[in-house]
Amino acid sequence: MSQSSDTQKATASAWFEDLRDQICAAFEALEDELSADIAATLPIADELRDMPPGRFQRKAWTRVEGDPAAGGGGVMSIMRGRLFEKVGVNVSTVWGEFPKDFAGQIQGAESDPRFWASGVSLVAHMRSPLVPAVHMNTRHIVTTKSWFGGGTDLTPMVPDETDTRTFHRALEAACDKHDPEYYARFKAWCDEYFFLKHRNEPRGVGGIFYDQLNTGSWDADFAFTRDVGLAFLDAYLPVVRRHMAEPWTPEQRQHQLVRRGRYVEFNLLYDRGTSFGLKTGGNVEAILMSLPPEVAWP
Repeated sequence: MSQSSDTQKATASAWFEDLRDQICAAFEALEDELSADIAATLPIADELRDMPPGRFQRKAWTRVEGDPAAGGGGVMSIMRGRLFEKVGVNVSTVWGEFPKDFAGQIQGAESDPRFWASGVSLVAHMRSPLVPAVHMNTRHIVTTKSWFGGGTDLTPMVPDETDTRTFHRALEAACDKHDPEYYARFKAWCDEYFFLKHRNEPRGVGGIFYDQLNTGSWDADFAFTRDVGLAFLDAYLPVVRRHMAEPWTPEQRQHQLVRRGRYVEFNLLYDRGTSFGLKTGGNVEAILMSLPPEVAWP
């Protein structure tokens, strides 16, 4: 295993939990902002009339009990509300050994399959087709090597240039605090990664994505990872507030459900996080939290 210290691991996992708490509080505040009076003007007024503002429900899970090679677990935080049709903000810290057929695909695990991993992962699917879906995660992984990874991307049903600009500018500002080359590099990586090859189309309007970040300074890489998490709120909250009280049509809702199908296709066919979670004995319910509650294919 890498010489990444127990203190560093504990510091990283504690931060992911703290970021989870900050995001959950901010999202619950958005639920409060969508008052009953505003909800009554929306196309799903009957459904929302007696619904209180959403609140996160937490559920802990543990990896395989009794197996000394498979330790740790996590906590799922799921909310279904007036604004958020389904949003999950999950944290996990797990350790053990990669399966032999998977170890060779992971940096630093080729000769030693032991690993430790911690992170926070978020996916939000909104009731309104005018409010984009969003994904964010940051993580720290330790094998014989140690690195950080993560990112965030925006998936509107109908792209809006102002929203795209708001989202990317917040991420660019966070990147520029650490390295003037980070934003362009990680934006291009995001565009390449979140691409549905079988449809020859992007999943959304991008964001940033990075992996295997190890500059030689654990503190610097961790500081960047923290700023990416905090920048997510600066990037996404203004977009939600811009559209959350706007009415929509049944046709726009149907388009939203079809576009969600693309999200499902990407996560099941290409997403590394999904593969990593399933290969390491993670909680299936938590891993598939990213899937929308309602979806359609034409």
